[in-house]
Amino acid sequence: MHADRNIVIIGALRDDFRLSFFNAALMKDPDGVLEKQGPNTQHPDMIRFTANNQVAKLKPVIESYLVEAIGYAEAGIKPPKQERDVQLPDELLEALESDPELAESFYGLTPGRQRSYVINLNSAKKAETRVSRIEKFRDKILAGKGAMER
Repeated sequence: MHADRNIVIIGALRDDFRLSFFNAALMKDPDGVLEKQGPNTQHPDMIRFTANNQVAKLKPVIESYLVEAIGYAEAGIKPPKQERDVQLPDELLEALESDPELAESFYGLTPGRQRSYVINLNSAKKAETRVSRIEKFRDKILAGKGAMER
């Protein structure tokens, strides 16, 4: 943390460890070391390490990126919010049209929670699978939860 803002978090996973930068949309990444965490991530935000000696090799780069992130925190600069249109699958649109309670709850979800359902539904190849998932998700949507929340 710096200036009461999160700057970076260290994560240790099974196959790697990483530095993940907050407000990564501001980062310039002149060395091209930042990676996206997944296919649905908007901005590259992490430096991934698969061996301990990589940290020492990248020390000057890591330090310069930390200085950059600290500068944004001190200046109070945050990246602008980017609204992304969520393209709802046809099966979900049909379910929302036929179930007003579901529609009200779904449209009341945060954009991120709505996206979690769209991503999950779009990963299904068959329409029947999407319909089945929507039926399973109904109670979670009514409860105001995202697709991956308990």
